[in-house]
Formats: sequence, C-alpha cells, structure tokens
Amino acid sequence: MNWNSAAEFFHMGGYGFFVWTSYAVCAVCMLAEPLLARARHRQALRDAERAATETEEMT
Repeated sequence: MNWNSAAEFFHMGGYGFFVWTSYAVCAVCMLAEPLLARARHRQALRDAERAATETEEMT
C-alpha cells in the first residue's frame, strides 16, 4: 500500500481508528502484564512469609 501523506497513513482508508485502537489496546496489555505479574509475585512472597511465620509460632 502506498500513502501520499502521513495523514493518509494514519487514516488507513477509513480503518485507521480501528487499527490504531487495536495497537493501543495491545500496547497497554503488554505494559500492564509485567507490572501485574510483579505485583502477584510480591503478594505470593508476602503470603509465603506470613505462612512461614505462622507455622513457626505454632511450634
């Protein structure tokens, strides 16, 4: 496909809104996933530490 201007490229024959929205959603998901995984990992470590502490207190 050839575009004569940047505006035509971003418009993409009338489908630009859908194309660029899908790129934006994909980028947000790709940025959010490592952040959410890091938060889940930290929570799992805290839960494991709490469980270990409770086990030590019981003995």
